[in-house]
Amino acid sequence: MKAVLLAGGFGTRIAEESHLKPKPMIEIGGKPILWHIMKHYASYGINEFIICAGYKQHVIKEWFANYYLHTNDITFDLSEGSRLTIHSNQAEPWKVTVVDTGLNTMTGGRIKRIQPYIGEETFLLTYGDGVSDVDIQKTIDWHRRYGKLATMTAILPESRFGVLDLDGAMVTGFREKNQSDSGWINAGFMVLEPGVFDYIAGDETVFERAPLENLVQDKELICYKHTGFWQCMDTLRDKEKLEKLWESGQAPWKTWTE
Repeated sequence: MKAVLLAGGFGTRIAEESHLKPKPMIEIGGKPILWHIMKHYASYGINEFIICAGYKQHVIKEWFANYYLHTNDITFDLSEGSRLTIHSNQAEPWKVTVVDTGLNTMTGGRIKRIQPYIGEETFLLTYGDGVSDVDIQKTIDWHRRYGKLATMTAILPESRFGVLDLDGAMVTGFREKNQSDSGWINAGFMVLEPGVFDYIAGDETVFERAPLENLVQDKELICYKHTGFWQCMDTLRDKEKLEKLWESGQAPWKTWTE
């Protein structure tokens, strides 16, 4: 089964770093967040990836082109015409297809453009800027159980703000907002059938609008509720939070062993 990663947006809310590279290439612990997502999938045996690139797509291509050199011990013998010897093989057994899906293409359009690489197979889809400890195999099993075109993982997000308890205009208390105060939101980590492509008109289609709304109307979208860890990296504050978790050795999304 292939995993499709949306990695083509401009990342304007984290412009401090995205002016130099695509948001999915911003590093956590010295590796792009895209790599962390792929490692999570790989821990469930998913080793074939299709990356929907766009903004600064060359950065993603160049990083994977050089990945084998970066992860192994290399000898360059310049006396023999720059002969190269690789002393170990530490790279993951991944097959990675990076597709330039256009600079201004919307999310639905990016998905539509990689249709030739999917064929008639069930595939996985997520965003290239969010990490989670969601059980990928359970989402696949849930999808197969219901037999619908699409399964979406949903989470209850944590709020960054406290809550005022009110009685009319009277403030009756202050407290931290908890999950029961929030609604379920799209966390990515979807399982999709190729029939989903029929719901996407073209480059201008935002996947989260008409396609998902029409799937709901046709009763073809189900939800897998995840109550564990999930965090997107929209802002520099989000990046710093993820960096601290990684440095602590307690990153919840690290479902793999070295």
